[in-house]
Amino acid sequence: MTSTDTEPDSTRSPGRATGRPGGVWLRAFGICAVVLALLFAATRLDLVPGFDDLFGEETQDRSGPAVLKSIQDMSSYEAASGNFQVVVDLEKDAKYLPDAIRGTRTLYVGAGTVSASVDLGKVAKDGVVVDEERTEATLRLPHAVLGKPALDPDRSYAVSKQRGLLDRLGDFFSDNPSGEQAVNKLAARHIGEAAKESGLTARAEKNTASMLKGLLGSLGFETVTVTFVD
Repeated sequence: MTSTDTEPDSTRSPGRATGRPGGVWLRAFGICAVVLALLFAATRLDLVPGFDDLFGEETQDRSGPAVLKSIQDMSSYEAASGNFQVVVDLEKDAKYLPDAIRGTRTLYVGAGTVSASVDLGKVAKDGVVVDEERTEATLRLPHAVLGKPALDPDRSYAVSKQRGLLDRLGDFFSDNPSGEQAVNKLAARHIGEAAKESGLTARAEKNTASMLKGLLGSLGFETVTVTFVD
């Protein structure tokens, strides 16, 4: 009986692997990427119900409780308030660089309110004169003053913002890349200037006089005179 020995095939290259693990991993990664892309598309297009709950964003408010810092007694009567809106076009350029490299231009719509009030706590001692019969009263009040403009974040927004390459890089490494402090201040300044020319203080003085005349009239005063002095 003849027996044959089995020997390794000498023609096979000893350094050649039977499989390619790297290629398998690449194919697996590609399949996962395609699946995730399809799931994302289905979520955005609402093709499959229920995926919004799986991949939707969740907002959590981890803010601490508000702390009371101080209390101030108010003696001013807020008699009028005006709503204002301004379009801010703020551009910052570099002297020797083109806008595509360094420079910003922001188009911003700022909306806010300005109030006008009369400080009744500043009435002088002789500012209120009442006759003996308590039927006539004369009041001398300080003029109305404007408050600080208060921007409304729900009605204020940036329309567009153009930035150069260096500014984009700076925003990338900044802690507050979308800060709009400059345009907010500029919008508040323009609103304050518009409030000075709007006649808001005159309206506040008129409303204050009407309020006091109605109040004292209900107390039995027949004649009430209200004047505003410096």
